[in-house]
Amino acid sequence: MDLRQLFATNLRRLRHERRVSQEQLAHDAEVDRAYLSRVERAATYVGLEIIEKLATILEVDPAEFFRRPSRSGSRRKAD
Repeated sequence: MDLRQLFATNLRRLRHERRVSQEQLAHDAEVDRAYLSRVERAATYVGLEIIEKLATILEVDPAEFFRRPSRSGSRRKAD
């Protein structure tokens, strides 16, 4: 997974966890909703200023957007 895809996946996850619509997040970040949609689909690059805005709105450290998912949740223990 490249960084753009990783960022997109984490942004979408964090937004859903906080029950914020794409429309609301775009409004609060002062960006177009279509742009935010492209970011969440990893179809475009995102700048540092936008990363900072999104982190502030979602109340997370910007590093959260680049955290790789843990594999422990994807593996099942054999009985």
